[in-house]
Amino acid sequence: MKIAILDPFSGISGDMMLGALLDAGLDADWLRALPGHLGLAGVTVRIERVQRAGIACTKVDFDIPPQPHGRHMKEIRALVAKAELPERVRARALAAFEAIAAAEGEIHGVSPEKVHLHEVGAVDAILDIVGAMWGVDLLGIECVYCGPLQVGDGTVQAAHGTLPVPAPATLKLLEGHPIRPGPEGAGELVTPTGAAIVRVLSSGAPPAAYVPLRGGFGAGTKDPHGRPNMLRLILAESASREALLVEQLVQLATDIDDMDGESLAAAADALRAAGALDVVLVPTQMKKGRPGVRLEVLSAAALADGLESAIFAETTAIGVRRMIVERHALPREERVVRVFGRDVRVKLVTTPGGIRRGKAEFEDIARIAAETGRPFRDVQAAARLAAEEAAGLTNGSQPAGIASHGR
Repeated sequence: MKIAILDPFSGISGDMMLGALLDAGLDADWLRALPGHLGLAGVTVRIERVQRAGIACTKVDFDIPPQPHGRHMKEIRALVAKAELPERVRARALAAFEAIAAAEGEIHGVSPEKVHLHEVGAVDAILDIVGAMWGVDLLGIECVYCGPLQVGDGTVQAAHGTLPVPAPATLKLLEGHPIRPGPEGAGELVTPTGAAIVRVLSSGAPPAAYVPLRGGFGAGTKDPHGRPNMLRLILAESASREALLVEQLVQLATDIDDMDGESLAAAADALRAAGALDVVLVPTQMKKGRPGVRLEVLSAAALADGLESAIFAETTAIGVRRMIVERHALPREERVVRVFGRDVRVKLVTTPGGIRRGKAEFEDIARIAAETGRPFRDVQAAARLAAEEAAGLTNGSQPAGIASHGR
């Protein structure tokens, strides 16, 4: 399983994250095209190789024409909603903005909808957040871990005046994550954008052991003497293919007895599109013997608030139970195989006993059946053989027209 480890020994900001992703192998041309995907006309991307305390890093900057000074959440949601983004990326980006708005709202005593995001609502911050979420996805990173954050010291100038470091909203976003003050004279090292990226992506502290594959260094703007102002990102594999991935997740549940099946199915689809890891509908019996359905949603902690709001919006629920759960997941990787001349995504897992197995994605099988006119069961059987070959379970013999290749 491919993982990423963030080593924020000099803090983290959005541009540092983008630089580290590029340095670790992300396509620079993709980043140059990002403003167009977001409908941000006139924005150009500058990517440079720079030195920070003698270490070569990648520096990212955006050249931006005159823009509004910040935006409200309604405007940011609209911008992200119409952008050409994968749904998982869209959900993560919105979760980061929602987290910032909630933190700012709590600090200033107003609702998140009334918060005017000054620095974070600017074009460069929007590009940083969306780019970070999409870059992680494009590199095939399945889990991100983050070490203790060095947050800096002193004060920082913000739209509301001079604030202590870390700024109040930044500190709010980092609740529950290990941080360290200093070094002395460093100023602000963790920006609200960087804190939101960590909040949404991080699954906790780095594992005790891992196999490094490649490192990337993203440069910060300042270049202090004797200290490399940069973010290190390590692409790695889990140390053991048999190790289980242990995650702290949130389970949301509610019982419903006044919705029809079609409406519940539509609500479940909407929750999956909003970033739910899993959505289950379970028949149950409610008070007075009425038949009902229990809706259970599994969520990353950073997306739980947004998914809870979606439950209230998409269903007739008037209450949601929330529980912290621990999920043990098998190490997994995704590949693409060729079936009848078309791509099929295959998920490969390894059991604690070392057994490998693979499964083709249903949506891809259904698409190929529709495109080729072949029976679904024939395509499914061919995809199963290709998945088994990708998992190393066959000797390579397979029906004509089926081939596999790594991703």
